[in-house]
Amino acid sequence: MKTYGLIGFPLSHSFSQKYFTEKFTREKITDCEFKNFPLENINDFPALIKNNTTLFGLSVTIPHKQNIIKFLDEVDKSAKEVGAVNCIRIKNHESRIMTGYNTDVFGFESSLKPLLQEKYSKALILGTGGAAKAVAYVLNKLGIEFLFVSRNENQVSSIRYQDLNEEIMTSHSLIINTTPLGMFPNITDCPNIPYQFLSSKHLLYDLNYNPEESLFQKKGKAKGAQIKNGLEMLHLQADKAWEIWNS
Repeated sequence: MKTYGLIGFPLSHSFSQKYFTEKFTREKITDCEFKNFPLENINDFPALIKNNTTLFGLSVTIPHKQNIIKFLDEVDKSAKEVGAVNCIRIKNHESRIMTGYNTDVFGFESSLKPLLQEKYSKALILGTGGAAKAVAYVLNKLGIEFLFVSRNENQVSSIRYQDLNEEIMTSHSLIINTTPLGMFPNITDCPNIPYQFLSSKHLLYDLNYNPEESLFQKKGKAKGAQIKNGLEMLHLQADKAWEIWNS
């Protein structure tokens, strides 16, 4: 039996286990299983690998996309440039060679491209974690200027939430939420941006997918903005991970 799984913490919101279990049933794949491995402390990762000898691949979610890298043998070029890994292929089971990839890049780019219009030439990326870095990588590739928005002004091209004003909001018509704010069960939370400056010229993309329409999206929709959740991105990156694990 080949085991695939998801590491991160917490995993109560996870989509992956249901997705892959249904995939295995639908496609009559009888020699594979998918498990959740809640991992609060990343330093417990080597023990997890040692104790699960049938592992052939892992997905990685919050909060380990960046700090997992030090445990890997190899990192794919785009994952290295992003500085975050969300997919691990395990091969040569005697020596357990682990290679890191970033399928967030593929999933986000593929789901964003059909929505792009000329007016979306500047973006705000809410958050500065691993997913935010993948989003920035894609925007760079597509020639879209961006600013990171965080609670602290802690990096280049970064501003604080409290510094967002009408001028910044109106000139940055693409707004991407990469934080877990508003994700189930905390559905009454949302990023603290001045929603009053949104209009029909904006596109609000939320990487979260549960609930289907977050408070962030609802507030944008109320102002006429186009909205998109992260479910399609998740499907795309899950399929990409399966392709990588079996390559």
